[in-house]
This record gives sequence, structure tokens and C-alpha cells, in this order.
Amino acid sequence: MTENLTPTPTVADPRLILALDQPTIADAMALVDRLGDSVSFYKIGLQLLPIGGMELCAKLKAAGKQVFLDYKLHDIPATVEKATVSICGAGADLLTVHAEPAVMRAAAQGRANSSLKILGVTVMTCYDDAMLAEMGYAMKARDLVFRRVEQSLEAGIDGVVASAQEAAEIREKFGDGFLIVTPGIRPAGSDAGDQKRIATPANALADGATHLVVGRPIHAAENPAAAARAIAAEMAQVSR
Repeated sequence: MTENLTPTPTVADPRLILALDQPTIADAMALVDRLGDSVSFYKIGLQLLPIGGMELCAKLKAAGKQVFLDYKLHDIPATVEKATVSICGAGADLLTVHAEPAVMRAAAQGRANSSLKILGVTVMTCYDDAMLAEMGYAMKARDLVFRRVEQSLEAGIDGVVASAQEAAEIREKFGDGFLIVTPGIRPAGSDAGDQKRIATPANALADGATHLVVGRPIHAAENPAAAARAIAAEMAQVSR
């Protein structure tokens, strides 16, 4: 990616979010260059945020891209509110916080009237029932997800991060009108990696997801742009 980016038209599916899980900002910028107009929405997570992720966010926004800042904020309410105010200034489109009621209310207060949308992280897709039990939770992953969704809506935020395996029942229980951003997406035949609760792109959308976060199946491909276009083509079969 060049330093003097200018907005360009895109043919990408805006429901597809590419996880920029790269070791350096330079690697992330090179990947964005390779992807060109095949991807229009990028997630910047904890791997890049401490080493220039906010500057990368600004460059992507200047290039006409959408940006998902995956901070997963989790602190006392006053700190979360102040952090959200600061993040609003970056012009990002999505921000994650942990789906605990006080945390979500603080983030909603901090974003005020900005266009930033807040997502509550329900249960990480790498967690299964056994891992939750080890952490001290009495609830199963499925039940905890539904409780977190209910609390997210009560807190006035815009949606949740949840696995595709829960998306259909979330829609059934809570209706439409809010975002469901689904990680753990793997095209048919892909390696599941460390994800426990995964789905194909078409299945996730059909089950009620509004956005899909994809990482390794694209950036580890020999031709990342072709891999992104293939996933977008599968997504295009679902009108939801």
C-alpha cells in the first residue's frame, strides 16, 4: 500500500471483513495492496493495534475502506467510556467490547452521537463448554451467548459477535434490527485451525449473520484476492 492513498471504487461485498492478522504494519499494508478492490472492510485486532494499528486505520479510511477495530474493551466503565470517546475520533466503523452490561453501557455512552457501531463479544469462538467450565462458568456456551445477546440489546449497542452456530437461534429469539458479526468462517474444505464453532460463508449468512470475519482462508492463500472473490461469490448466493 502506498502512503498517498486515494479513495477508489470497490466491487467487494461489504459484508466480508478481512482480519488483518499480520505480524507487522508493513505486512498488513502489503496484503491490502494485494487484495485491491476484492475487499473493502478490514479488521484491525490486538496483534497490530499496539504497533501502529490506529495509524493504519486512518490510512484505510482515507482509501475509502471500512474499518473494524477489534479492541475487545474490558475495564471499569469510566475507562471504557473514555477509550470509546478517543476511538470515535479515528473514524472507525465498528468497535468491540466484552459483552458485560456495565462495559457495554459505558461504550454506548462514549460513542454518543457518532457513527461508530458497538459490538458486544458474547463468547469467543475458540471457547467450547469444557473451556468455559475450566474458567468457572456454570452456563454452557450456547446459553451464555443468548444471555449476552439479551444484555447487549438492553445496553443499547448495535449488535454482537457470535458464532454462526448460534446466529439462527439468536435471530429466532431476538429478531432482526441488529448486527451479528461472525468469526470462525471457513469455506468448505478449509482447516478449522483453533476455532471450535465454525461455518461456511453461505451457511452463516443464511442463519442470520450480517457480516463475516475471515482471516487465514484469505491471507494464507496463494492468491488472496482470488480467495476473497471466491468467498464473496459464495456470499452473493445469499440475499439476506
